[in-house]
Amino acid sequence: MFKKILVANRGEIACRVIRTAKKMGIATVAVYSDADARAPHVRMADESVRLGPAPAAESYLKAELILLAAKETGADAIHPGYGFLSERESFARACAEAGIAFIGPPPEAIAAMGDKIESKKLALQAGVNVVPGFVGEIDDTEHAVRIAGEIGYPVMMKASAGGGGKGMRLAWSEQDVREGFEATKREGLASFGDDRVFIEKFIEQPRHIEIQVLGDQQGNIVYLGERECSIQRRHQKVVEEAPSPFVTPEMRKRMGEQAVALARAVGYYSAGTVELIVSGADTSGEGFYFLEMNTRLQVEHPVTELVTGLDLVEQMIRVAAGFTLSFTQDEVSLSGWAIENRVYAEDPYRGFLPSTGRLVRYLPPSEGNGVRVDDGVTEGSEISMFYDPMIAKLITYGATREEAADLQIAALDRFRIDGIGHNIDFLSAIMQHPRFRDGALTTGFIAEEYPDGFAGAPASPALRRKLAAMAAVIDLERSHRGAQVSGQLNGPVLGSSERVVTVDGERFVLSVESHEGERLVKGAGEPMELIGQWRPGEPLFVARIDDEPLTVGVDRKGSAWRLTARGATHRVEVLPSHVAQYRHHMIEKVPPDLSKFLLAPMPGLLTQLHVAPGDQVEAGQALAVVEAMKMENILRAERAGVVKAANFAAGDSLAVDAAILEFE
Repeated sequence: MFKKILVANRGEIACRVIRTAKKMGIATVAVYSDADARAPHVRMADESVRLGPAPAAESYLKAELILLAAKETGADAIHPGYGFLSERESFARACAEAGIAFIGPPPEAIAAMGDKIESKKLALQAGVNVVPGFVGEIDDTEHAVRIAGEIGYPVMMKASAGGGGKGMRLAWSEQDVREGFEATKREGLASFGDDRVFIEKFIEQPRHIEIQVLGDQQGNIVYLGERECSIQRRHQKVVEEAPSPFVTPEMRKRMGEQAVALARAVGYYSAGTVELIVSGADTSGEGFYFLEMNTRLQVEHPVTELVTGLDLVEQMIRVAAGFTLSFTQDEVSLSGWAIENRVYAEDPYRGFLPSTGRLVRYLPPSEGNGVRVDDGVTEGSEISMFYDPMIAKLITYGATREEAADLQIAALDRFRIDGIGHNIDFLSAIMQHPRFRDGALTTGFIAEEYPDGFAGAPASPALRRKLAAMAAVIDLERSHRGAQVSGQLNGPVLGSSERVVTVDGERFVLSVESHEGERLVKGAGEPMELIGQWRPGEPLFVARIDDEPLTVGVDRKGSAWRLTARGATHRVEVLPSHVAQYRHHMIEKVPPDLSKFLLAPMPGLLTQLHVAPGDQVEAGQALAVVEAMKMENILRAERAGVVKAANFAAGDSLAVDAAILEFE
């Protein structure tokens, strides 16, 4: 077995690998960029080596620096995690030439499967179902238009070396191909150093299902069931679960056997994933097609670990060290249900725009009792524009799918993140959505269910009633604390326990009675019994109300409270009854009119500006391109107008809400 492993990655996956290595008694080496000098993975490792500046191209993607670090620290193996160098054939070969074990598949398999065009040809030869499309190289935009017309719209344009949702464009028409082909090439070149693009038929109402395979160097290969990854946004997975609510045992067997056949055809060993696109309308179980093979550990591997009882990182290390798999296909069994939600640094209330900045507060839910948190950040960490926006992965495990989803909802309520935008409300809304609960999933789920964006999960009358009760208790605690400040004239003033509470426009008149740590809230139907303590300044109020647990995020904003629970943030106004009677005299603040400006929806780099002062623009016209998190975002005109001023030029860095253009 290896004595020391260098982890050629950062963030949660680096922490994940280090934890397993420590469990196996193996020393670890972390590498880091300047942006990650104080990151958790650096502190967790036994040793650490600086690679270079923050940009990945100058640090984590520098294979020669990583190999040098391995030699200097005496590491006899390198685990690449996912992303960065994990699927780079040249890096795996360089490790072998340096006499350092690469904890992953052989270079030949990476080369065969890493090229999406060649991998489809190999899949066809291995007897695997393949999506209809053009698997050769495309010369230019005109060639792409001809190919798309022959296949039939809609089509998907993909960077050949792409992954992680980058370098992909859906085209419904010739105009979409003309607008998107060059952008797809640029994203492929920027992210993967390869601008080749291929085109395939887009299967409408598809499900994204993948098979986890695991092989050893002795030729044994097994499949470990499937993962449902259909809930995606911009082709980036958001929710994953194992098993799939759609896949039958017979279908699982057919998919698994095809995945193993493909892996065997390229001499595969280590952990890998065969991704399939599946027709949800085909109940025969035959409507699945090969998309690609990821020759690495997947982000969503924890759900497979929980339903199989296996540690995939440990298995990868053992295989790389030459050990034979200790189990056969017949011994693989799936038990229970696991769901993973990716907590991203993005603001769903602003069109899911990327968010960067410092984690002013980071409180993940406690692990145990079916809850697991994989993260690589801590309070004070910086979410940088240089890397992936994922903050953490929340994984829950239950005996049934419903139990796992309920655990997600409760655990998401116990997450508290301040300082940047995040998608926790959105994830909770998905977990509660009737269509998700029914398992009626497609890759279009988010676009179909939230066509106008996300405004928070709808709150039931019962939830609003409970929030009002908790708000009344919170406000009373704050008032009591204020009344205890010393030095007040005539001593402390303890006011009435009556409060007028407004939750999302609904008005409640409540009174609170306290009895030995328990409170009885009256005035909104049946009295509510509330058990739980909250102190001013605490970010969470953990309580039982009407004998059901409810955790609420608490924040004071001006004269109102912001209470977050069950997938939405609610503005709650709480007033003493003698003040509430004058509420209608208070003047509402009118927000400024920003309709004459093109605002930067996110922090990023202005790469292109298509217009100049004096230009006439039409609704829908592309005005500028902003690059953030390695993704190009086209900003379009909301309506016709004339450009009055341009405040920035291509190459300028933008802060969120920066006024790029002003219109007359």
